[in-house]
Amino acid sequence: MTVTDPIADMLTRINNAVAVRKRYVVIPASKLKVEIARVLKAEGYIDHYDLTKDRPQPMLRIQLKYTKDNEPVLTGVRRISKPGRRVYTKRQDIPLVLSGLGIAVLSTPRGVMTGKKAHRLGLGGEVLCYVW
Repeated sequence: MTVTDPIADMLTRINNAVAVRKRYVVIPASKLKVEIARVLKAEGYIDHYDLTKDRPQPMLRIQLKYTKDNEPVLTGVRRISKPGRRVYTKRQDIPLVLSGLGIAVLSTPRGVMTGKKAHRLGLGGEVLCYVW
């Protein structure tokens, strides 16, 4: 199976796993996917992530986070910048997601981070996705 947009594939797998209340999801790993998982963990949307040492392709295992009522913490994701249409933003134009209740994940010259952190550091970059 050839995936033309691996980030969209990752977000779709996470969204589908949350929809059926899975405890974890396994995704083929890449450096960018690990960085996105790191941001999601730091913002409290997932419980944990780790890398398996499978050959030939390492796998990224993401443990999803739920409330005590078994409601998902991560309720939605949306891919913004796609291979056919890259979306870049300046520091002053970084979007607010759901009036600040969600996060924008950006790829900046200093790495992958949230829109709020990029704004604080005075950076713009490619808008990878929105998470809420």
